Amino acid sequence: MGEGIFNTIPQPGFWADAILALHALIVCFVIGGLVAILLGWWRDWAWVRNFWFRLIHLGTIAFVVLQAWLGRLCPLTIWEQELRLAAGQTVFEQSFIEHWVGELLYWDLPWWVFVAAYTVFGAAVAWTWWRLPPLR
Repeated sequence: MGEGIFNTIPQPGFWADAILALHALIVCFVIGGLVAILLGWWRDWAWVRNFWFRLIHLGTIAFVVLQAWLGRLCPLTIWEQELRLAAGQTVFEQSFIEHWVGELLYWDLPWWVFVAAYTVFGAAVAWTWWRLPPLR
């Protein structure tokens, strides 16, 4: 994993932190998006029925669920680890950003817990398409 395209990138540790931050933002989008959709349904906010917002939201969680069911790590996690190795870091060595964002993202639980959680969350997102369909 440490020998690859990422060895040619300047400051791979910086880019590993950037990918980790992007990963955290995507997690916030997926979780916050569902909260916003449900709250917007209750509060009658028109923007939560935006077709493109809803499609991107559904596609993102569908990708997460598919990766979990296939038993694969997220590509962002793989890229981050490869960049850390290219930077001469171990995948366990942590920068400030990695430590705090990692505390929020990475939990030491059995794999099946994540598969179940992603599946239930994905089903909830799909349910909102039926119960509160997006508008074009």
